[in-house]
Amino acid sequence: MTQPALDGPVHHAGEPAQPLRPASPEQQRGPGGNPWRKAAVIAAAGVPVGLLWWLLAPSGLNLLTGDPDLAAGTNTATWLPRDLVLAGLCLLAGCIAGSFVAGTKHHQPGPGTVILVVLAGAAGALIAWGTGVLSAQWWGAPADTSASASVAFSLRSYAVLAIWPAAIALAIFLNSLFPGSGGKARR
Repeated sequence: MTQPALDGPVHHAGEPAQPLRPASPEQQRGPGGNPWRKAAVIAAAGVPVGLLWWLLAPSGLNLLTGDPDLAAGTNTATWLPRDLVLAGLCLLAGCIAGSFVAGTKHHQPGPGTVILVVLAGAAGALIAWGTGVLSAQWWGAPADTSASASVAFSLRSYAVLAIWPAAIALAIFLNSLFPGSGGKARR
């Protein structure tokens, strides 16, 4: 005995009742849209980070400590804290940018997106450095750099610039290991 023919696709338990439609380009990118837009936002964030560096750091405007002894770049005790302020700001910016790009449980960023945003983090760090130095030149007191170039508001440890892209990469990596609840409330 033969079975009657079915009209349309067979529906098995546990499958969606509606046939799956191919995803649009917007849905394929995942939430948040275009990776180039994310990269541009990350790189542009270097401007406020650089301004904050100059505002907060010793030998800059020095709003963090307010100590007049740390206001001059001739005091060598200001050089390390000045670099550490930028390092902390780059770490914060990298963690925020990495979580911004990391995606959700079901939409992880692709390798090209990860490379793009890590490079944008490197660009953001360079922009922050340049913005801080430029802010000091525009609004800071002139410095006599004959004794050392570090007397002027500058960065002594260039390794600080690697913190921002490294924090982005680490945040994306940790999100891929521990994706969380995917936006659903835990009970």
